[in-house]
Amino acid sequence: MTAEALADSLHLQPDGSRWPVPPAGGYTVDEFFTLDLPPHTELIDGSLVFVSPQRNFHTLAMYLLEQGLRQHVPDDLRVRRKMAVVLGRRNVPEPDLLVVKADGVGGPRQTRYEAADVTLVVEVVSPDSEDRDRDTKPHKYAAAGIAYFWRVEMTGAHDRPAVWTYDYDPVTGAYASTGVHHDRLKLSVPYDIDIDLTGIDRL
Repeated sequence: MTAEALADSLHLQPDGSRWPVPPAGGYTVDEFFTLDLPPHTELIDGSLVFVSPQRNFHTLAMYLLEQGLRQHVPDDLRVRRKMAVVLGRRNVPEPDLLVVKADGVGGPRQTRYEAADVTLVVEVVSPDSEDRDRDTKPHKYAAAGIAYFWRVEMTGAHDRPAVWTYDYDPVTGAYASTGVHHDRLKLSVPYDIDIDLTGIDRL
């Protein structure tokens, strides 16, 4: 799609703003990155997915897990938050957190990572993203061969995070559950990780 065609696809809204209307068949990755969109917009199956206002839990859970991931990250990996990941021609989700290979990290102007450079993706479930985070995105991450996936949800009387962990099974091409973690997240893959999930109470 040319720049002129993209401009023509912007639809005037009642408030005077202009929002893009997907072309037949949806947007491609290349088209997606030419659009002037609100922060953290995702491309899922060629359609634009906009972010709704988030609960405090979402921010605190992301912070807690990011700090935990950074604590012992090895030299050949890097921890990132809210960065686009290209999974295919029409899919560019933006995981809440991701661990990427150091050799896939470019300069400060980098806007995306390729799926082959991603080792772990983490999604913190919000009320408006339950189906995508529990079903749509895990299937797409697995299809792209990303080795590890975590799903984080608010649970229990104290509204603390619980983390469901999954490993990619190359035989089935899908994720296999490796457990659910409530008070403590202690893993040896993709590297040694030990996070006190109750620490969210002190943030």
